Amino acid sequence: MTVTHVLEKTNQSARGTKEGSGATQSNSCSSGSRQGMFVRLSSDDKQRAKYWADKRGFSSVTEYVAEAVVEKIRRENLDYDLPTLEIARLNELVDQVAALATNSANLERVVTTGFDSLIGLTRGDSNYLRDEDGELS
Repeated sequence: MTVTHVLEKTNQSARGTKEGSGATQSNSCSSGSRQGMFVRLSSDDKQRAKYWADKRGFSSVTEYVAEAVVEKIRRENLDYDLPTLEIARLNELVDQVAALATNSANLERVVTTGFDSLIGLTRGDSNYLRDEDGELS
């Protein structure tokens, strides 16, 4: 069962719609207390959850799963901070796109000017084709 399934069961439990044997509801719940919930995980997922709970310093796998559900809800609500490295990389990419746009505009100007000079040369109305009289002008 994924965290999304746990979240759906939690929402169903909060609304009072009890589906299957997975959701439990406590009638004596105040706003600050926590409700119990039954979660089934594959043995691999349970092992991974235990590993990360131990690595992150949680007192139990249950505490880790509860924190994971809260974090998933925050992500669903788009309420999360971008890490500093991601922000720096995004800013670097924005700067690179701006530099690319400037370079493209400069290249367009050079190419246009070059073709205008070539067209002028073929027409014969270029400054380069005038007879030289020896004076600087």
